[in-house]
Amino acid sequence: MKEGPDIAQIGALIGDPARANMLTALMGGRALTATELAQAGGITLQTASTHLSKLEAGGLLAQRKQGRHRYFALADDGVGKLLENIMGFAAGRGHLRHRPGPKEPALRKARICYDHLAGDYGVRMLDSLIAAGAISAVGDGLSLTERGEAHLTSIGMDVTGLRSTRRPLCRSCLDWSERRAHLAGSLGKALLSNFFDKGWARRLENSRSILFTSEGERRFLALFPVETDATNKEQSRADA
Repeated sequence: MKEGPDIAQIGALIGDPARANMLTALMGGRALTATELAQAGGITLQTASTHLSKLEAGGLLAQRKQGRHRYFALADDGVGKLLENIMGFAAGRGHLRHRPGPKEPALRKARICYDHLAGDYGVRMLDSLIAAGAISAVGDGLSLTERGEAHLTSIGMDVTGLRSTRRPLCRSCLDWSERRAHLAGSLGKALLSNFFDKGWARRLENSRSILFTSEGERRFLALFPVETDATNKEQSRADA
């Protein structure tokens, strides 16, 4: 008899194409109905209900009722981390589903990953915080420094409140498009919420893409000045 965690069960749940599509749709951080998830999975509502029951039983999804409707979301941040890591691993091995169109550049530039900023801008933000000495990076581990806490407090972040939660303050999350880390954890979530609250950026409808206003982009780039390889390539194309 084999002992230890049953990774085969989790792998089977995620490995079904329809279930994988539904889980990916929930990476935007919003709860969706069974009908919406059936559309994301390209399957009938009846089939989607069976898949959703399996995902919920496996601890990957949680549901809540609001009136006559049931909404489904990823069970917790751990599921989001698992899915993003699998996406990064798949992208690194060349396993990509290519859908050309205007949404692709926007997704690669800035998108939501469960509840924090990902894409080129997400990587840029973490790189800038590390370069400024605000975050210390040792291996895959991230920690907020005293300098970083003072800096974030000065721009209106409630770091003390974030520390009081059970969720890790800083966590490294592998970015599937950039193949490098962006910032997750309660701090990553709070920073993205701060950008939304200030009106710097907004979610594009029916998409994981995040669109910055011209003023919001100017302020973001000033706050996080370290350029990534993707930023340099985009600037080179603009200058050509």
